[in-house]
Amino acid sequence: MNILLVGSGGREHALAWKIAQSPLLTRLVAAPGNPGMAALCETRKVGPTDVDGLVALAGEIAADLVVIGPEVSVAAGLADALQGAGVPCFGPTAQAGQLESSKAFTKAFADRYGLPTAAYVICEDPASARAALDRFEPPYVVKADGLAAGKGVVVAATRAEAEAAIDDALGGRFGAAGARVVIEEFLEGEIGSLFALCDGKDSMLFGWAQDHKRAFDGEQGPNTGGMGTYSPAPVFTPELVEQVRTRLVEPAFAGIAADGAPYRGVLFVELMATRHGPKLVEFNVRFGDPECQVLMLRLESDLVPYLLACANGTLAQTPQPVWRDEAAACVVVAAKGYPETPKSGGEIRGLEQDFGPDVVVFHAGTARDEDGALRAAGGRVLNVCAKGADLKAALAGAYGAIDRIDFADGFFRRDIGWRALAR
Repeated sequence: MNILLVGSGGREHALAWKIAQSPLLTRLVAAPGNPGMAALCETRKVGPTDVDGLVALAGEIAADLVVIGPEVSVAAGLADALQGAGVPCFGPTAQAGQLESSKAFTKAFADRYGLPTAAYVICEDPASARAALDRFEPPYVVKADGLAAGKGVVVAATRAEAEAAIDDALGGRFGAAGARVVIEEFLEGEIGSLFALCDGKDSMLFGWAQDHKRAFDGEQGPNTGGMGTYSPAPVFTPELVEQVRTRLVEPAFAGIAADGAPYRGVLFVELMATRHGPKLVEFNVRFGDPECQVLMLRLESDLVPYLLACANGTLAQTPQPVWRDEAAACVVVAAKGYPETPKSGGEIRGLEQDFGPDVVVFHAGTARDEDGALRAAGGRVLNVCAKGADLKAALAGAYGAIDRIDFADGFFRRDIGWRALAR
């Protein structure tokens, strides 16, 4: 099979790493890819929102499957264009992609189809948004409506902080993504990430993990796109998994199909495990980043048949995935200043060394300069991942590797997995 993989981050590097192991693979091309992915496959300088360029590239390489990595490609309508060109695609249409691209859409969708979620108000101007705060108790949750790379959510301890977040979003900090804000009830509980595949008709659960959104140790600092994750996560008891499947996953797939947009791809359900059962925090229409990284380390099965089954409608004939009886952890090394003003250009040395068979380093925001040196080129720069007999062993492997990497402009959290380790 010839496969085109769209994207350039750590999630896409992890997908490329796993796809490259498939005996079904003939040719793998990543667009635009990154230096780490370039060691695994061909890369082409076609951006993730260049729909015409990506469709043309799929035709050029006679792609049997296109795998969409980032949400921006979904929102740009890449799956729609590929469908029109007759190219099988793993990834939902732009209409189905509104489950991520608009939080206001998702809230209305949850109301329409009975999905449990937090109480909310949608506002388009600062005055009504500030007035909406009267309906809630602190802490306040303020979300930019559109795609903001994981940085559009503020959990504000005080009203002043909430009003500042409203002013930031509606004042243009996130561009068009902040034209509306969603003010939400704060949910008490433990957060988790669950993934499910769908081929437009049938669905299948596809792993779970727990992420750390705050920038600094102790769950301090601003929200980020994710500073580390681990799988399996103890919060996902068999009872919780079944509740998520019946209360969130299956109603979501049925609802979006009823809306005329059958879902093909992976749905990332971010949920809060509350004392009243799971409640939806948000949907994402792609694999999580960095959750994908730990799932790929734990997945024993060949990934490609699942991607293809979602694209061609044969998921019901595909066996359940097999997961390794090991833990996996991912620690994000970010550029200093992330998420607000990440420092770019810092040199990264030491990735060529052998970290052992249980450690994999995925590139998330790197680039080669004209002299071939590897440099930081994004907020989240490296994903240092490891597997082990248990979470403690996996984390030891990841942190041990980080300590051997020379990246003076980077920082990372030292407490990934603290919830699970405290149990």
